[in-house]
Amino acid sequence: MKIAHLAAAVVALVSAAGRAEAACTVSTTGASFGTYDVFNTSANSSTGTITYRCGTSDKDILITLSKGSSSTFTTRTLRNGTEVLEYNLYRDAAFSSIWGDGTSGTTTYTIRNPPNNQDVILTVYGKVPALQDVATGSYADAVIVTINF
Repeated sequence: MKIAHLAAAVVALVSAAGRAEAACTVSTTGASFGTYDVFNTSANSSTGTITYRCGTSDKDILITLSKGSSSTFTTRTLRNGTEVLEYNLYRDAAFSSIWGDGTSGTTTYTIRNPPNNQDVILTVYGKVPALQDVATGSYADAVIVTINF
């Protein structure tokens, strides 16, 4: 039986744009997909989180996710050397809204007036489609989380 072991992480490399007095912070926990069985007819899914906190003067929050190592949002890719395993990250548990930067049909997280000085935890939903023929190994990707305020 051919089984590929993989892990994917949403890695926070924060880029913030805003006023000098602004004080938003962001942190993440990655989505780990566990063991992937190439013969399983069910997709692997997982969740990660993005936690942000903004001050009283911070407004119009926008959080985007990068493509990671992929050249497109349509299908992000986990990599193990030259081996590629397709996956994606979503805003919703139904896996219908790809979380990206607002281009190519992707969605973003926006809020006009975020709560003041309290953590806001957002769930990132991840899915690896079933029946991909890949070699055994560890697969990973790094996605940049950007908060603009």
